[in-house]
Amino acid sequence: MNDAVALLRELVAIDSTNPDLGAGTGEAGVAAAVADWLGGFGVEVAVEEIEPGRPNVTAVVRGTGGGRSLMLNAHLDTVGVAGYEDPLAAVIVGDRCYGRGSLDTKAGLVAAMRATAAAAGMSLAGDVVLTGVIDEEAGSKGTEAVVRSQAADAAVVLEPTGLEIAIAHRGFAWGRVTVHGVAAHGSDPASGVDAIAHAGAVLTGVAALHARLQESTAHPLLGHGGVHASLISGGQEVSSYPALCTIDMERRLLPSEDNTTWEAELASLAGLVARPATADYEVPFSRFPLQVSPDELIVTSLVDAATSVLGVAPIVSGAPYWTDAALLAKAGIPAVVYGPGGSGIHSHEEWVDLPTMDACERTLVRLIERWCG
Repeated sequence: MNDAVALLRELVAIDSTNPDLGAGTGEAGVAAAVADWLGGFGVEVAVEEIEPGRPNVTAVVRGTGGGRSLMLNAHLDTVGVAGYEDPLAAVIVGDRCYGRGSLDTKAGLVAAMRATAAAAGMSLAGDVVLTGVIDEEAGSKGTEAVVRSQAADAAVVLEPTGLEIAIAHRGFAWGRVTVHGVAAHGSDPASGVDAIAHAGAVLTGVAALHARLQESTAHPLLGHGGVHASLISGGQEVSSYPALCTIDMERRLLPSEDNTTWEAELASLAGLVARPATADYEVPFSRFPLQVSPDELIVTSLVDAATSVLGVAPIVSGAPYWTDAALLAKAGIPAVVYGPGGSGIHSHEEWVDLPTMDACERTLVRLIERWCG
C-alpha cells in the first residue's frame, strides 16, 4: 500500500492539465512516468504522440495464446487548476490523498499500472493491455486512437465509481440555435428585428422540454435525460437592434436516445421563433450513451472478482457522467466503468480514498487471473 501511495503522489505531482481546456502543460510528463515505471517491470511499452507533445501510453503483457484479452483504460489528463490552492502537492491526510487528478483518474491509473505489473509475473493465456490516454476531459482523442489500433475481448475503464460497477451512462449532445434579426439604430424600431428578444421563445422552450423529460419514463439505472441552456450571446452595442442571438445548450441522452432525437427537438425549438425573426440550428458535437447487459461476461466476471476481494458483492449501477467506455463499446469491446472512491472531481478540493484504490487494484489483479488465465 505504501508503494501504491508513493506512486500516486508522484503522478499527482506531475501537471497533466488538458491544454484544450485552456492553459495546460499536456500529458507528456505523466505519460513518461507511466512508461518508465511499467518498463521497470519488463512490460512491453509504447508511447505514441496523438498530437504534438500529447502521447498515449500502451503497455502490453502478452499471454501464451488461446486466452481472453483484457484492456484497462485510464486517462492521463486532468482539468485545470485555477483557484485550486497547491493542486499538485499530493497531500496525505489520514486515508485520503488530496490533489488535482488524485481521483479523476490518477488513482485508477495507479491501480491499473500495478495490476498490469502484477500480470507480468503471471503465466497468462490472454493479453493484458493498459491504455493510458490523452484528452478524455475534452475530445477523447486518446481513446479514439486506441479503438483504431487496439482490440480486446473486454475493457475496464478506470473512472471513480466508489467501487461500484457502472454498466450504463448517459450520452450528451451539444446544440446551437441561432436567431436572426435585423440590425437597426435603436431609434428606428420599424426597421429593426430584435434577435435577443425573439430568442426568449427558445429559452422558454428549453425549460419546457426539460420538464417533459423529467416526466417521462425513467431509465432503471440512469433516471431521466435532460437539457439546459449553457451559453447565450448576441448584439452589437446598446443603441442597436441585435441582428443575431446564439444559444448553446446541452442535451443528456439516455441509451434509448440519439442524435436523431436531439435534432428533432432542436428543430422544434428553432421553430418557436416567430417571424419576422428566423432561426437555424446545428449539432456541433455529440457522444453516445453506454449500456452493457448485466449478464455480459465482463460484468459477471468483475462482480465475482470484486466479491472475492471485498467479501461482499459490489453494486451494479449507472455512472452520472460520460466516459470513454462508450467509445470502446461502440467499437465492439464490451466495457464497464470501475474505480476508487473519493470526492471533489473538477472542484477546488479533490481527494481519493486510498483504501478504495487498494481494493480496486486487488480486484483488477483477481479479474486478470480469471479473465486471462
